[in-house]
Amino acid sequence: MPTQPIIIKKKGGHGGHHGGAWKVAYADFVTAMMALFIVLWLMNSSKQLQVAVGGYFKDPTGTAKKVGSNQNGTGENVLLTKQNMSTLKEQLQKSIRSINDLDKLKKNIEMTVTSEGLRIELMESDKGTFFDSGSSELNQSGKEMLALLAQQLAGVPNHVSVEGHTDAKPFAERANYSNWELSSDRANAARRVMQQAGLREDQVSQVRGFADQRLRNGKDPLDASNRRISIIVEYLAHAPEPDDDAKPAAGEAAEGKPAEGGAKEPATENHEENK
Repeated sequence: MPTQPIIIKKKGGHGGHHGGAWKVAYADFVTAMMALFIVLWLMNSSKQLQVAVGGYFKDPTGTAKKVGSNQNGTGENVLLTKQNMSTLKEQLQKSIRSINDLDKLKKNIEMTVTSEGLRIELMESDKGTFFDSGSSELNQSGKEMLALLAQQLAGVPNHVSVEGHTDAKPFAERANYSNWELSSDRANAARRVMQQAGLREDQVSQVRGFADQRLRNGKDPLDASNRRISIIVEYLAHAPEPDDDAKPAAGEAAEGKPAEGGAKEPATENHEENK
């Protein structure tokens, strides 16, 4: 009698008919949440970062808004020169106007393009605008203004100098403190706040205190505007090397024509420098 083949029957599982549709839906949900968090982060980021991200989506190659860069691979897209330093000035002024709390301070802020670079002056008033009278401690308005400037300047490759100035009102004769210490301490306080707000450690080239030796209003040595912090965004120290054919002849060099980028002040003119 022939043997019957043994047949084994398996019961089907429950989940076969569900498939992987839930995985696709979950992935879409996670992607949407990620996009939401990125948008919320960008809304609370600095204006400079928002412009940079927006510029990437408009021009992914990143070449449309490069200005005068010949440094391939450095990631520095904006090199501030005499020709485009005024653009930075306009951007900073626009940023200050956009913040209502700081708009009232605009009369105490002056920006000028000089032979050194962009000079930003934060001037005191009779009541004290950025510092309390006789103190090297920044008040809240001073901290907010310097933090705003630091966020804007952190994105440029240029070095920054910080100067402190006072009026001619002396301290008490026997006081172990003078306008020299005050101007230097205020400049250092400004540097600390700006570096804490994003200015790079290697971006600050000098911190100097001039006391009352460079009065803004020489006709009135006690005027409040003489008490100020000056922030100088310097031109790049190393300009691109010219071609051999473009180098000036010996006769031109003898005439003392200034080099591009503006001449720096001789070191002997610095009355005091913080270390």
